[in-house]
Amino acid sequence: MSPELRDKLEIRELVENWVLWRDACLWDKFRTVWWDDGVMMATWTQGTADEFIAMSKAGFDNGVRIVHFYGGSTIEIEGNRAVVQTKMTISQRALVEGVLVDVVCTGRMYDFLEKRGIPKKNGEPGKKMKWGYVLRQPIYEKDRMDPVMPGTWPILDLAKLATFPEGYRYLAYLQSGIGYPVKMDCPGLTGPEVERLYATGAAWLAGEELDWVK
Repeated sequence: MSPELRDKLEIRELVENWVLWRDACLWDKFRTVWWDDGVMMATWTQGTADEFIAMSKAGFDNGVRIVHFYGGSTIEIEGNRAVVQTKMTISQRALVEGVLVDVVCTGRMYDFLEKRGIPKKNGEPGKKMKWGYVLRQPIYEKDRMDPVMPGTWPILDLAKLATFPEGYRYLAYLQSGIGYPVKMDCPGLTGPEVERLYATGAAWLAGEELDWVK
């Protein structure tokens, strides 16, 4: 097996572990996919891996239900850095205007990964190397809202709905309704945000410092 193929298999396993362990609430295992300086960006939270885990735990305990489904990936590797895009859906169930709905958002996970030495107990990098997450940024392409019970439908505030970005409009409506401050400039299918993300990915592969979080 070539080193490149071995890296790609390890990376794909890492991507799949992220979604399986996150959705199953296996937080100790989930933490292992991240480097200590890893950052998770999403509509409803932005912060370190540990902050994301803490918020996910608290949300689950309060009834928040978010699940993911993955499709194919494309993996670009330059040295010990990689950019990975994976087709996905995010599905969240909640009461919206008194009616139980599912919101499904289709898009891509855009990941910045790095291969580093596994830290020793004293914190110094060891000789054994592995891939881990430095940054995960979803791209929100389109979404929809469906009632769980056929024949029911929430009466939405259309003026409020129109304030949210098109790619995650219904997801943002739901999340803001249950108390989350929604980030209003997440990348979509087109536009300056996703173009900046692509440029940041190219710079990352070229060895430049990561400049994305804002």
